[in-house]
Amino acid sequence: MKNLALVAIILLIAFSCGTTQKTVETDKSPAQVGDTIKIASEDSEYDIIIIEPGFNVWLNTTARPEGFYNQTYLENKNIFYVQAWNSRVLQPQRYNPNLYEMQINYQQHIDYGYEVNYKLYNY
Repeated sequence: MKNLALVAIILLIAFSCGTTQKTVETDKSPAQVGDTIKIASEDSEYDIIIIEPGFNVWLNTTARPEGFYNQTYLENKNIFYVQAWNSRVLQPQRYNPNLYEMQINYQQHIDYGYEVNYKLYNY
């Protein structure tokens, strides 16, 4: 009898210690294959085309919001990251040529606008 009462108490404690569960609605729209994003700066004629499945979903859920970084910061980081990307494109024997297919033509003396720099930085 003591064993049965002990087991009942242990089970009662185990089931009552559960955390409360809140339902969170999320947008579970699947990333589409061939998901293409075109970003064009409204102030200039420059644009960036990203052909990456799921990039838009990732950008909306994970990346810092627009306005978090200033444009100078984004431009400086983009110069560094684009040089590293282009270096990898030129070394297909060392880096996967299917991952690094095309060079990025980013020139530091051109003002591409905030939106183009923001999307390129997050890519």
